[in-house]
Amino acid sequence: MATSQTPSWREGMSSDNIKGLILALSSSFFIGASFIVKKKGLKKAGASGVRAGVGGYSYLYEPLWWVGMITMIVGEIANFAAYAFAPAILVTPLGALSIIISAVLAHIILRERLHIFGILGCVLCVVGSTTIVLHAPQEREIESVTEVWQMAMEPAFLLYAASVMTAVFILIFHFIPQYGQTHIMVYIGVCSLVGSLSVMSVKAIGIALKLTLSGMNQLIYPQTWIFTLVVITCVLTQMNYLNKALDTFNTAVVSPIYYVMFTSFTILASVIMFKDWDRQSPTQVVTEMCGFVTILSGTFLLHKTKDMVDGPATTLSMRLSKHAEEGGFNGGEGIPLRRQESSRLP
Repeated sequence: MATSQTPSWREGMSSDNIKGLILALSSSFFIGASFIVKKKGLKKAGASGVRAGVGGYSYLYEPLWWVGMITMIVGEIANFAAYAFAPAILVTPLGALSIIISAVLAHIILRERLHIFGILGCVLCVVGSTTIVLHAPQEREIESVTEVWQMAMEPAFLLYAASVMTAVFILIFHFIPQYGQTHIMVYIGVCSLVGSLSVMSVKAIGIALKLTLSGMNQLIYPQTWIFTLVVITCVLTQMNYLNKALDTFNTAVVSPIYYVMFTSFTILASVIMFKDWDRQSPTQVVTEMCGFVTILSGTFLLHKTKDMVDGPATTLSMRLSKHAEEGGFNGGEGIPLRRQESSRLP
């Protein structure tokens, strides 16, 4: 019985998958910590200048924000390298670990309460991530960046990319001016949709660099530089709207919602472009989906825990804010998903 199980383990966890796993775990730690450091920097910059949430860029002069940005860049580089070794279905869901790190540090440093159900949500994220890791498919053998380009030019992925860009433009030019300050899904929707395209391009660049370092130069192909341009454009867009979301809404709310949407769109894009599930049995696919649903359940609990406040005083404060909003006072500051400062009584 043991001999029949050993090949399936090796098949699922190849040496490249293990490298991708280690890089993804490192990435989650740095990115999770960066959310907190950047949030501290945004709050400090907002106290002396125009907040990012209302279009200000004073955070660019705040050293603490740059520390957080550098930490995030280190995490993204590790994440970038992970995509060169392992499929997106393995790497992307491991971002749930960054949510755990972010939620715990927000509880300790930012004093954003983590309810007992939030802890349960962290456990579910770990369980779901472990399930996906153990059943992840092997990375597809790709011999040239032009092969990735051909995948990106297939009608199914072109239709997905066109749909994403249309949705992003509608959100930016129609919904953000009206609902950006009150509806968290608007900013995060832009980040998540654009992020799914950036991950596909990052994976293409990672494969190109991996092949180049192995002796097959991929830098001579224009497709490599087109993918690079797409990555730069998408990352700058993500950074801009993620800063607005972090400055406007609670960190422990932004992180899980962003993760769920970003992961969902990325896995969808990966399945369409790289056809990861074509090389797996139905049992493996169902198991991975169960792991993903478990992670979603965990992030949902982390999200809802921000509405479960401890103590009658805070509950009364939120109720008073709600009544004030209904009576026409305080604008939108009674919204529970807004920053904690806006829901406190003077």
